[in-house]
Amino acid sequence: MATVILADSNELIRIGLRSVLSTIGNIQIAGEATNNDSLLKQVESFKPDIVLIDYASEGFTIDVIPEVHALSKDIKFVAITQEQSGQTMVHALRSGIKSHIKKDCDIQEIIDAVNETHKNNSFFCGKILEKIAQENIDLTELEAKEFSCEPLAISEREGEIIAMIAEGYTNAQIAEHLFISAHTVNTHRKNIMAKLGVKNTAGIVMYAVKSNIVHPNKYLFAGNTTD
Repeated sequence: MATVILADSNELIRIGLRSVLSTIGNIQIAGEATNNDSLLKQVESFKPDIVLIDYASEGFTIDVIPEVHALSKDIKFVAITQEQSGQTMVHALRSGIKSHIKKDCDIQEIIDAVNETHKNNSFFCGKILEKIAQENIDLTELEAKEFSCEPLAISEREGEIIAMIAEGYTNAQIAEHLFISAHTVNTHRKNIMAKLGVKNTAGIVMYAVKSNIVHPNKYLFAGNTTD
């Protein structure tokens, strides 16, 4: 069970998120915060697993993230914002945001972001990755120089997906095997390519072989139709 605090000054946004997440059996809304001060009080009272935050909404700043981590370093942050510049999002990641999505993402993507973050995986929607790419921000360089906790390291789930891609599984087959949506698989694929600095399936396969995730004999390019 993932306990979540919703941190957003917009009541309609909080109502919408609560409506979506409260229907998921493994997610419990522990509280809601409307500004930095109320978030700190909510964290002290409820000790949540995750804070779903719009750090750009009125009453909030990115600075509240390290303040929360000073109270509990185990709390994970999922940012859900409107359009932000790539540099703003990078600043948020440096401050302690683990996952980042947008408010116009699909409902399933919001749910997936919370669930994957609860598993200690980082989750970035495709629109966030595209924005960072447009501004030529190198996430791998950022990871090496700025993140002490390596939030952009290849997660266990991403390792599974890399192996299956290298073995020739399609997105649909991976989704069926791992019991996740094809949309989530596609998002993971984009995340993986961004982290590895590759642009296609062949690049993922080469990484898998060089990292000994799969043996070269498992190349099955004919069975993999999705780049």
